[in-house]
Amino acid sequence: MTRKPLLLFAFPALILLILAGERAATFLLGTYPASPALWRIWLELRPLSMMFWQQVDLYLSGSMALDAAILTAASIVCWMACRTRKSAAFFFLTNHAALLFAGLMMASSSHSETASTIAAFTAPSGQPFSLILDFTWQNSLVLGLGTAACAYCHFAFLGEARQRSQALAVRLIALQRNL
Repeated sequence: MTRKPLLLFAFPALILLILAGERAATFLLGTYPASPALWRIWLELRPLSMMFWQQVDLYLSGSMALDAAILTAASIVCWMACRTRKSAAFFFLTNHAALLFAGLMMASSSHSETASTIAAFTAPSGQPFSLILDFTWQNSLVLGLGTAACAYCHFAFLGEARQRSQALAVRLIALQRNL
């Protein structure tokens, strides 16, 4: 099986598009604040990327040009990692990092402490904890797509490993026949 870079890049691109869409909606809301469609788009995308952009704005003094540069650099790095032929580790890490980033975005936007469903328990020290993660249909869709992307990475990685082992076995058999 040959890996398809476009399929490997699809989930990281989705995460980057969510981030870019929220920034574009924020920018356009500054220009057209009375547009109900922009408010709907912004309100749908904001929970997925709220904490990330707040941290970027806090530490890098928040300009839209810098946000666009960050997104462009991240998309170039992800695309190059998915297209590399030398090692499967790059596309593997890219997809898994995108899934972890998506989970982190969702967990931080719902103000939970860990990625868990609603749970209440008591720590050994007696301190009660309550953990919440919003599993809205958007969050569930993103996590489902991320899991599928990671499964495809595993499938592609194992397929390449199988091809390498078969090629090695053929070379060993040919070497045994020559001896």
